[in-house]
Amino acid sequence: MQAVESVIASPWFLIVWALLMIPSEIALLRDLKTKNSHLMSLMKLVWALTVLYSGPLGLLIYWTCGRKEIPEDNLARRAFRSVAHCYSGCGLGEITGVILAVGLLRVGTGATAAITFAFAYTVGFALTFGPLIQDGVSKRLALKDTFLAETPSIFVMEIVAIAVDLTLAGNAGMSDVRFWSSLIVSLTCGLVAAYPVNVLLLHFGVKEGMMDPRMTDHGTHGHHEAHAH
Repeated sequence: MQAVESVIASPWFLIVWALLMIPSEIALLRDLKTKNSHLMSLMKLVWALTVLYSGPLGLLIYWTCGRKEIPEDNLARRAFRSVAHCYSGCGLGEITGVILAVGLLRVGTGATAAITFAFAYTVGFALTFGPLIQDGVSKRLALKDTFLAETPSIFVMEIVAIAVDLTLAGNAGMSDVRFWSSLIVSLTCGLVAAYPVNVLLLHFGVKEGMMDPRMTDHGTHGHHEAHAH
């Protein structure tokens, strides 16, 4: 643990991270524009945020699961698209929550965890609930479906991510390298932890996940997370 803490406390961690993440984001955006412009706007945002949070790992997930060039679709690829969808919203909420809790409110560890989880759950929930409403699903059914389909994934993702973040960051403030390094590490840990949960949710039909990228176009509905059963 001391070795890990030493690494993330170094400014070089953030420098190396930027050198990996920025080219990954550029490669993603270029591919989305030139070869996969048919993807829904929501999924383009999902992939952009996924690569922003996890750099080369996020790009690898997109490259093998989110492009029309994939040779076939299967449960593993569907689960990666599903977890990326969840990850994009939860990550945005987590970042917002931890910055608010630590940077502005300067509350203790317990309150930081609660605020961060609340923001992550709300944004992650909204990213599925909103498209369902736009597609004409009733609010009651959309709430039920989103709750059943997203809560297990969000719960596991955020419990792991927040625990890792608070453990590594300690009492670091926003001016400390550890604050940002811990956030980067924690986000990817949450992604990895939630992947098997999404495999199970898809396997048991709780949700169907995102559409096959080879089948989508600008006029196709159903780009959101599918209804829970």
